Amino acid sequence: MHASLCDFLLDIVQNAIEADSKNVSLLIEEDATSIKFVVEDDGKGMSEEVQKRVTDPFYTDGIKHVTRKVGLGIPFLIQAVQSVNGEFSLQSEKGVGTTVSYRFFTDNIDCPPVGDFASTMVVMLSFGSDYQMVINRTLNLPQGEESYQLDRLELLDLLGDFNTSGSLNLLKTYVRSQEAALDEIRKQTPEV
Repeated sequence: MHASLCDFLLDIVQNAIEADSKNVSLLIEEDATSIKFVVEDDGKGMSEEVQKRVTDPFYTDGIKHVTRKVGLGIPFLIQAVQSVNGEFSLQSEKGVGTTVSYRFFTDNIDCPPVGDFASTMVVMLSFGSDYQMVINRTLNLPQGEESYQLDRLELLDLLGDFNTSGSLNLLKTYVRSQEAALDEIRKQTPEV
């Protein structure tokens, strides 16, 4: 079961990478009442028939997870989004890629907790595969706006291979510093 918004995000990004994507783009836009996520990849994509079926929890292609009889990731995401009157869309073209977009209204009592963005981003950036990922994260509140971008190839050039604890530690420290800048905006008194 997904316990946080970061769990849903990690699941969608892992699906993108496992679909043989070479490029994954992630947009996270947060404001005072919502968080919007857009994950776009250039992986295998899905036919119209498969797109309709992935929303069914009793469907799995049997290829990615041979022993599983159900595929719960997208159905759980849709259920959670609907519980907060949020938004969900899935667009895909076989052989071209997939875009999953969804918004959670964080001021809704049924919204799951956000989770640990910094740790989630470190995991997404360090999956053991050959792919490029660019993450754009923005916070737009009445008291101010802040944003940052993480480019996987740039970070690999700077920090070295993400298979070492030293590089992973540096990556986590850097991402935490970026999230701390967003926290500073949250602490400020809103402009009137």
